[in-house]
Amino acid sequence: HVQLVESVGGFVQDGGSLRLSCTVASRRTFSRSVIQWLRQSPGKQREWVGTINTTGITKYKDSVKGRFTISKDNAKNMVYLQMDSLRPEDTAVYYCSADLPPMGRPYGKEYIYWGQGTQVTVSS
Repeated sequence: HVQLVESVGGFVQDGGSLRLSCTVASRRTFSRSVIQWLRQSPGKQREWVGTINTTGITKYKDSVKGRFTISKDNAKNMVYLQMDSLRPEDTAVYYCSADLPPMGRPYGKEYIYWGQGTQVTVSS
């Protein structure tokens, strides 16, 4: 069983910074997890923000490249989303998800787990 708990989001001014964290509670080896951050704004579909894989390689949505950074602390079972130069259009509920299958099982939909979501509001 895998549980994800996100930190509380916040309210920041345009151009400000905020760091979200996501703690993954599981008996499975955290370093094997592929973590994604997604977000959902009112009236819009949930969209992918970025991913960090098992080797620490990251990928980002074009609109957040150079502003957002995902990192992983395998010793603490935590993942971070550092958000700098925030814009009003970054306002959304942010979710972390972990793809963490049991040993010997494939990555994919069956073993993807979600955090509860946390609100980030950027004012202009």
